[in-house]
Amino acid sequence: MSTRWEAFRQGLRRHGLRLLIALVIGAATGLAVFSIGQVTGRNLFIITGGLAGVLTVSFMQLYGRAARLSEITVKVPQVSDLTFVVNNDSRQMAWHLFVETATRVSTQPLGHDEGLVREALTSLYGLFTTTRDTLKAGRPSKAVPGGHTVEYLAITMLNQELRPFLSLWHPRLHAYELAHPHGPEAAWTRNAECRAALHAVQRDLHAYALGFAQLAGVHDPRTLLGGPEDAA
Repeated sequence: MSTRWEAFRQGLRRHGLRLLIALVIGAATGLAVFSIGQVTGRNLFIITGGLAGVLTVSFMQLYGRAARLSEITVKVPQVSDLTFVVNNDSRQMAWHLFVETATRVSTQPLGHDEGLVREALTSLYGLFTTTRDTLKAGRPSKAVPGGHTVEYLAITMLNQELRPFLSLWHPRLHAYELAHPHGPEAAWTRNAECRAALHAVQRDLHAYALGFAQLAGVHDPRTLLGGPEDAA
């Protein structure tokens, strides 16, 4: 019983201390407001300007923490190791692009005797469209000397990987489908060749997905994606 009473007394003291602190702060604030209200002329401008300066610096510090830039080195297929500069906004975009890239056929296995090339091409075209729409919907990152942006990595992926592959193999597969509307895709003479090209693109897109993950700050992205050798 005595233990409970002692705990109650301690809680009451803590509560009373909080009320006292709040009372002191409130009184000091009221006194400061009253004092400022009594000031006129040059002193009023000095005090008002000082308060405005304090508020401005505080806002800039908060904004700086939210927009703080980080430098990250990413290995870009067919290019080299590049330094990227990201802030919170670009990390959000990188996360979106990572999810889109990681969950499509672009990085997930497609065995030689599994699935359809048509489905793979449709998925890659969807990735191309989604990436482009994401870039169009967002604001461009501010250029920083010595560093690249998330947009640069995304556009490089579109122009170096997706566009060449799709512009080559989509018309070829489409021509076969028109000539053989009821024929199985496996009978296409270039089926194996297309799958081999798809395998190569998947390896490169896997690296881009890891790059987006690095820029987004994803923990252990290789576990989510699997190794490059797993992309078939």
